Amino acid sequence: MWSYLSVFLVSFFSATILPMGSEGILLYYASDATLSIFLLWGVASLGNTLGGLTNWLIGRYLIRFEGAKWFPISAASRQKAEHFFNRYGMVSLLFTWLPIVGDGIALVSGVLRTPIWYFLPLVFIGKAARYALVLWGQHLLFA
Repeated sequence: MWSYLSVFLVSFFSATILPMGSEGILLYYASDATLSIFLLWGVASLGNTLGGLTNWLIGRYLIRFEGAKWFPISAASRQKAEHFFNRYGMVSLLFTWLPIVGDGIALVSGVLRTPIWYFLPLVFIGKAARYALVLWGQHLLFA
């Protein structure tokens, strides 16, 4: 039980702005034959997706400061970017698993008001695919 919780928490925090990596702990526990690879994959994918959702929520919160002098873009520029991103940039959500860049994609998608029903499935697919490849790679190397 603690193994799965550890993978979930590290995967969650890895998807936030904290500098962590979740692959190591996932692979460590995946080498334990008493644990379910499928459950480890699911827990890591869910935790990482919820961490990405945290960045999206921060972005949604930041939009409150749009009129402030320090806010980096004007309302008109944000609206243009929002329209463009929501029309053509949704596929970029599949890449929120990328280190550093992925956190920014999730944050910006929150600022640009990407609907959550688009955000969550695309982010989950990208993150789950990455963990599946990591686990498959381990299987190929050590099988």
